Amino acid sequence: MGPFRIEGTLRGDLPRPSGQNVVATMVAHCENMMQSARVEQLADSQPLANSPLAHSLTGCKVLVIDDSSTIRRTAQIFLTQAGCQVVLAEDGFDALAKVGDLKPDLVFCDILMPNLDGYQTCSLIKKSPKFHATPVIMLSSRDGIFDRARGKSVGAVDHLAKPFSKEALLEAVRTHLPVPQAQVGATRQ
Repeated sequence: MGPFRIEGTLRGDLPRPSGQNVVATMVAHCENMMQSARVEQLADSQPLANSPLAHSLTGCKVLVIDDSSTIRRTAQIFLTQAGCQVVLAEDGFDALAKVGDLKPDLVFCDILMPNLDGYQTCSLIKKSPKFHATPVIMLSSRDGIFDRARGKSVGAVDHLAKPFSKEALLEAVRTHLPVPQAQVGATRQ
């Protein structure tokens, strides 16, 4: 996770750890609490309306598919501040129900999800002639060559490691969203 600074007080119930990985369980839970606290702080921040990036991405439609509410909310905050219209889906089935109405310009899709995993979800989205050209970027804490190759095999254009920074998320959007789409997206409102 790297260096971090905590401002304010973190509150939360720590689970009673059991088993051999007591320290790992506690560290993971504390990291989740810190991530949630950071997301709460970001939610209160003002949109970056005067940012050049906000103008270039204004109106772009992005679908974020992840079973983690923290990841969904973090992505939503970062993308909304940049001017994107964001729709969230908590799993593959939810995404498939929403993708037709949204007609996204770009999709972020978690790999490890219940019911329908990210590879299956990406494959189903890309098989549709309507969304064949829509860039799909896989999200995962697993960043191995096998995961990247499997994503490419189902049609993903890239892989973004979690946890991601605001800069990395927006760079992925800028890299894979064609500029004309960003300008067209702004006129669709």
